[in-house]
Amino acid sequence: MTTGKKLLSTYQLGNMSLKNRVVLAPMTRMSADHDGSANDRMARYYESFAAGGFGLIITDATYPDEQYSQGTLNQPGIANEDHVQAWKASTEAVHAKGSKIILQVAHAGAVAQGNRYLSGTVAPSAIQPLGADQNHIAPKELSVQEIKEVIDGFVQAALRAEQAGFDGIELHGASGFLLDEFLTDYTNQRQDEYGGSTENRTRFITELIEAIKDKVGDRIIVGIRLSQSKINDYTHKWANGEKDAEIIFGAIGKAKVDYIHITEYNSLLPAFENSSSTLVELVKKYGKTTVIANGQLDQPVDAEKALEIGADLISLGKPALANHDWPIKVAKGLPMDEFTGEVLSPLPTIKDSELYKENV
Repeated sequence: MTTGKKLLSTYQLGNMSLKNRVVLAPMTRMSADHDGSANDRMARYYESFAAGGFGLIITDATYPDEQYSQGTLNQPGIANEDHVQAWKASTEAVHAKGSKIILQVAHAGAVAQGNRYLSGTVAPSAIQPLGADQNHIAPKELSVQEIKEVIDGFVQAALRAEQAGFDGIELHGASGFLLDEFLTDYTNQRQDEYGGSTENRTRFITELIEAIKDKVGDRIIVGIRLSQSKINDYTHKWANGEKDAEIIFGAIGKAKVDYIHITEYNSLLPAFENSSSTLVELVKKYGKTTVIANGQLDQPVDAEKALEIGADLISLGKPALANHDWPIKVAKGLPMDEFTGEVLSPLPTIKDSELYKENV
C-alpha cells in the first residue's frame, strides 16, 4: 500500500492552509430542517469527518435564495439570517477539529424536485430535463434581467457564508444543475449572449465568479465543481472534446476562480475518445488553477496517481461514507472498508452511525 506521502502533505489554497490534500466531497443528505436550517445533526456529521482527518470538508449542496434555487425538500439553505446562524454550529465544530469547511452553493434549475418557496422552476431555456415525463412542467426561461438577479442571489449567499464562518464557497456547476444547464448545448438554446457558442454558454459562470470575487475579494475561497455527466444524463460528453475543455477551463481560470473541482466516473481515465488526457490534466493545462479530482479514488494508490497527473487535492464521496477516518487510515497503513450503500438507504438522510461521538 502507498505511504500516502503526498496525500498527507500540506497545501496552501489561497489564504487557507490545509493540513493534507484529502477533501470530503459534497453529497446530498437531505437532513436539514424543513425551513432549510442546518442543525446539530449535520454539525456532528461534518465534525466526524474532521475528527477523522479530512483536511477540507465541502458541505451538502445548499440553496442561495428564496426564489427558485431549492432543489429538494430538507435541503440546507444560506438564503437568510436564520440560515447563517444555524450553520455556525457546523463551521465551529469543524474548525475545532483542525479542518477547514467550504459551503457548496447550488441552484437546481430545471432538475429541481422540491421547493418550499415557489412552484415551478427556471432554466436557461424552457426545456424539460431528460427523463422527465410528459406531465412535467417545463422550466421558465430566464430573462437577462433575471439572470442578473440569480447572480446577485449567489453573491449575497457568499457574503452570508462568510458571516456563518465558512472558509469559502463552491459553486455547483456540475450534474445538470443550473450552471451546468447554461454550459450544456442541448439545455441551452438561447439566442443571446448567454447561448450558442461554447464561449457564450460559459459566460453565466464567469460573470458569476467575477461578481462574487468582486464582493468577497480574497477573504474567502471561491471554487467551482464541474462535470460532463449529469444526474439525468450519465454518459454526456462535451461535444467538441478537448476544444470545449480549453474554452471552458480557460475562461473560468481567467475569472480568477480559486479552484476547479472536477468529477468524472473515473478521474484517471481519458476524458474523450481519441484523447490520452484526463480532465484533471486538461484543467491544469488550460485552467491554471488549483485542481480537485473526484472519481474512483477509493484507495490511496489511486488517489496518489491523481496527484501525480496534476491534481492538487482529491475528494472522496462514497469511500468517505465508508471511512470517516480515511486520512488516518492512510497514515497508519490500514485497509479501507468497502462502501455498501447502507447509510444511503432507504433515504440518503444522515444516520446515527455517522455522527461524531466523543472518545469513540
